[in-house]
Amino acid sequence: MNYTAEAPSVWGPAFAGADDCSLSNDQCVIRGQHYFVKGLIEMPITGRDEVFSWGVWVSLSRESFSRVSELWDRPGREAEEPYFGWLTTDLPVYPTTTLNLKTHVHTRPVGERPFIELEPTDHPLAVEQRAGISPERVREIASAVLHAGNTVRRAADGGRR
Repeated sequence: MNYTAEAPSVWGPAFAGADDCSLSNDQCVIRGQHYFVKGLIEMPITGRDEVFSWGVWVSLSRESFSRVSELWDRPGREAEEPYFGWLTTDLPVYPTTTLNLKTHVHTRPVGERPFIELEPTDHPLAVEQRAGISPERVREIASAVLHAGNTVRRAADGGRR
């Protein structure tokens, strides 16, 4: 159970094809000055041995992005300390924006998307990450996402890059 954003919310058609911009399934650079990685916000589903995941984009500093990129295909990268970042995906199923929530990006073994840990605030997304969500809430999110159009799409990759 995973829904994912195709690009950071600041990405636009004008950036596609620009020499100083790139967007892949895992990383994004805008104007050679703004750096993003894709990761997963995971929430346990109460009463089940499953998690619900949001595939989201997080902005990183140039230094952190360089380090993440340097280690991208290196075994053992999961031993790195988490990187600070800002959530740059607006998830439309929450009453207040999810943009610019503080995060920590935890790298995982090669082939797995980073784990995105939200700062423990009272934002509903952060609360759901800490406390988990019910199967009914999963159905509510699925229904809302299906009606939201192309803002968020169902992921077929299961969280792997």
